[in-house]
Amino acid sequence: MKFDDTLDIARAMVIYAHPDDAEFGASGTVAKWARAGVEVTYAMITNGGSGSSDPSMTRDKLVEIRRAEQEAAAKVLGVARVEFLGYEDGYLTVSESSRRDVARVVRRWQPDVIIGLDPTLRYTEFYTNHPDHIAAGDLAMFAINPDASTRLMFPELVDDEGLEPHKPAMLMLMNWGAQPDYVEDISSTIDVKLQALGLHASQIEDFDEIETWVRQRAGEVGAPHGYAAGEGFKVVRFQR
Repeated sequence: MKFDDTLDIARAMVIYAHPDDAEFGASGTVAKWARAGVEVTYAMITNGGSGSSDPSMTRDKLVEIRRAEQEAAAKVLGVARVEFLGYEDGYLTVSESSRRDVARVVRRWQPDVIIGLDPTLRYTEFYTNHPDHIAAGDLAMFAINPDASTRLMFPELVDDEGLEPHKPAMLMLMNWGAQPDYVEDISSTIDVKLQALGLHASQIEDFDEIETWVRQRAGEVGAPHGYAAGEGFKVVRFQR
């Protein structure tokens, strides 16, 4: 798929913290790109095991539920595969282990573009950002420089696993603010985005409310560009 005159996208990777992060932030784009032939890999860093206040729920049970929900949503969107890194939900940190594991999947699948969470977002007028989101955003950026792109970082990935360095051409950070650098037209995929979101049933109390908010927000993002629905990103381009 041609992104612009200087970038063709054959492979993309979404690096995120929890089941449903990618669906809220980028799934209209993911579905559109997958339809265009892009091979999309999801890299979900945590296991989703903290996302409940139900006294009858256990972490182990919720991990199984949310893994199944994420697999179902990915299938609807046309995602080629989901890499489950398995870190504990709510406790994610930037560590040697988490950096290595994210670098491993980037080297394995060699995406032309990484879509990640914005680690600079701390709060909005109605939301304080989850610390796992911030850590996941940092881990995606660390993978680009230096963890996945530098041969002498985590040399065991080369020596033991044969995974040579890889650097993508572009980083796109999911943007919830008013001024994204780039807006993808998701008018043709807003419905499948909502279908995928609806599959995260363990996290949804009122889907009608979610649908109303998502459609309203997508309309606000897309409108300045003449799109019925859009997803916004902050974009960093790299030399290759």
